[in-house]
Amino acid sequence: MAEPAARLCCLGWDFSTQQVKVVAVDAAMNVFYEDSVHFDRDLPEFGTQGGVHVHQDGLTVTSPVLMWVQALDILLEKMRASGFDFSRVLALSGAGQQHGSIYWKAGASRVLTSLSPDLPLHEQLQACFSIHDCPVWMDSSTTAQCRQLEAAVGGAQALSCLTGSRAYERFTGNQIAKIYQQNPEAYSHTERISLVSSFAASLFLGSYCPIDYSDGSGMNLLQIQDKVWAQACLGACAPHLEEKLGPPVPSCSVVGPVSSYYVQRYGFPPGCKVVAFTGDNPASLAGMRLEEGDIAISLGTSDTLFLWLQEPTPALEGHIFCSPVDPRHYMALLCFKNGSLMREKIRDESASGSWSEFSKALRSTEMGNGGSLGFYFDVKEITPEMTGRHRFSPENREVPAFPADVEIRALIEGQFMAKRIHAEGLGYRVLPKTKILATGGASHNRDILQVLADVFGAPVYVIDTANSACVGSAYRAFHGLCCPPAKVRPARAENPVPAPGAPGVSPAGPGACRPCRLPLADPTGRRGTGQPGPSSLFWVPGPWPLMCSSPVRGHLEACLAHLPERQRAACVPVCCAQDRRASLSCLHFRRQDNTEPGISPIKTEFSFPFFLNYIFIDFREEGRGRER
Repeated sequence: MAEPAARLCCLGWDFSTQQVKVVAVDAAMNVFYEDSVHFDRDLPEFGTQGGVHVHQDGLTVTSPVLMWVQALDILLEKMRASGFDFSRVLALSGAGQQHGSIYWKAGASRVLTSLSPDLPLHEQLQACFSIHDCPVWMDSSTTAQCRQLEAAVGGAQALSCLTGSRAYERFTGNQIAKIYQQNPEAYSHTERISLVSSFAASLFLGSYCPIDYSDGSGMNLLQIQDKVWAQACLGACAPHLEEKLGPPVPSCSVVGPVSSYYVQRYGFPPGCKVVAFTGDNPASLAGMRLEEGDIAISLGTSDTLFLWLQEPTPALEGHIFCSPVDPRHYMALLCFKNGSLMREKIRDESASGSWSEFSKALRSTEMGNGGSLGFYFDVKEITPEMTGRHRFSPENREVPAFPADVEIRALIEGQFMAKRIHAEGLGYRVLPKTKILATGGASHNRDILQVLADVFGAPVYVIDTANSACVGSAYRAFHGLCCPPAKVRPARAENPVPAPGAPGVSPAGPGACRPCRLPLADPTGRRGTGQPGPSSLFWVPGPWPLMCSSPVRGHLEACLAHLPERQRAACVPVCCAQDRRASLSCLHFRRQDNTEPGISPIKTEFSFPFFLNYIFIDFREEGRGRER
């Protein structure tokens, strides 16, 4: 869908393996524009297959960096041709495929800061990279470097405790070590190393963007507890690496205004903010709005678990990343190769290839399968590293086979029990408020989801995660605007009650909002308790802030629209004083019927209506700045 933008919005970008994509999300959190450029189809001159070059050794996998730059050029031109109004963009953020790295040549920073609006980016940046084909997440050619890194810090578990993961071939630190060892000249000519995410942000910023904590956690280089580069890991990979990486920053950081290149060439407002880009998996977590205790599970060809953690326990299996939403918390990622293909094999063998018969077997067998348990790994599993089919009787003896219906339940219960066990090994605990968000092909089978709900003892919801990284990036752009730490200030109860007609107050007094006439409530209790319902406004003491809590489409813009133009131009959204955490906790789930979900039954087709509760609208008249 592509319609011209006529409303305030944030942009979310996704530099993924096969395409660059963008969505525009308005103040009511609705996606109203999306478009993409597919590398193989739209840029055939780069000769990629699936967006990558697979080298002769079958292990080295790279992507041409200028392909990403040119794709951005094409996408921005498509947006302009569609009539997209860039002047309404408040902020932008984005995601990049994790672990990939870009090597900026000495002198590239001068080119970035002096871009000409008369030329596309790819024509100006051609000589800016010391390595033109960059390693990406699919690369598995760095086993030697992985062993060297683990040995340097005291072993795989020690590295996991330090950086959140044992050494993996695709992780960036090991890729950098390989480049330093095999191409030292290119490394010496590199003045900056970016992840795909920080590289993309640098294009918008017109200068080098820092690596954020969350995507930096996928490098085997970041000390996840202290959120600084681990010196032992840096030294084991390459010399002078810290200065080439630059200091990492919180994922919600506003890293600066958009480059003047975009202001002059496309009409972006000079005040448009760039919020730090992050990895595609962390951005997806933001897009699915996970909260503490929640799980997202993708039941596809492989199964993937996303977890929100407060106290992680790094292990040899799985990954711990800093949260892209709350810098005090963490996310975990667990991957299982034997997903839908394994389920389809058992369906063919035990249910005559019929999903209907497969579901019937699940319904006819009891929870717990009478003590029969199975683990099925036809391909070498990642978590744990093993192969084969292993069946155990109620007497805990390994057996060669099960009856067909027992086999089906053993497979599904075994898969989900393994996921819970490994999740708990990373520090996850099921909470009373836990929700499980399911996506992927198997999420359409209600009986499979019922087993998932039974194993975890939590409600399961089916969600559509199409564009989750892109949409999550747009949410994070709003988040960056709403929650800059310097803007978080408590409301002061000692402020005088604003007089009718004061800035931000309806001429009728603080009892109603002029645009929509919704009632106001005073959280201090001085004018009555008030109830923060889904369509209400809060009155806050003092003439300066107006706090809005409304899901009404366009209400935020309506609140701004009634202000004089010069005041409206100075509006700055900041975080709610009642929730001083730098998190998306102001974005709440709510059932469409506004009821609380139960614990055992699964809930399907849950669309997560999005409520943006608690936003300050802070404005200052000329010559009347006030310290708050």
